[in-house]
Amino acid sequence: MRRTLTYLTGAAVTAVLAGMATMSYAAPHDAAGRAPHSATATAEAARAAAPSAARKHAPTPRIVQPGERVIGAPGFELWLTPEGKHWITPDMPDQEQFRSVVDGNIDLNSPGVSVQSEGTPERVYLSGLYYGGEGTASTVELETAAGPLRGKLIELPGRPGWGVWYAVADPVPADDPWSFVSAVTVRTTKGTVYASLSLR
Repeated sequence: MRRTLTYLTGAAVTAVLAGMATMSYAAPHDAAGRAPHSATATAEAARAAAPSAARKHAPTPRIVQPGERVIGAPGFELWLTPEGKHWITPDMPDQEQFRSVVDGNIDLNSPGVSVQSEGTPERVYLSGLYYGGEGTASTVELETAAGPLRGKLIELPGRPGWGVWYAVADPVPADDPWSFVSAVTVRTTKGTVYASLSLR
């Protein structure tokens, strides 16, 4: 039985401090084995280097060309055009679906996330738009009836101010299929909230 497609949107206003990476290294020593710099100076240098190291390794969205197909799972394909998000799912391979970013229903100047949920009793295909946040989107975290889930991000070239997240989940039995996803949070490369949606 096919699950009903769900459309939901929301805005984020809460910022979260990024967790700081830690690092250690050996300080140079003189001939007598003494370190020429104090432990305090070494610790301060490590703290100063940690944020830049964390930013250097933070993931960023996959950049795709207009119309380029991205395989989220067998039969679950997504692609972007300047007009918005397109996708198909295994249970409806010949029916292209579309979510516009230019029809006036979303404000690209305000942080927001949308959710589209569909699938079968065996698997749920999740995706949505994210838009309007500050910074560079990096990760997407979902709270679902099957537990925490991480998805992936894709964007068109040139920083258009929006992108698409997607994930695949194995569902658990639930009386209310509309409540499979309870929250979506897109975070930046600095760990702050780019945009979020709570369905609790």
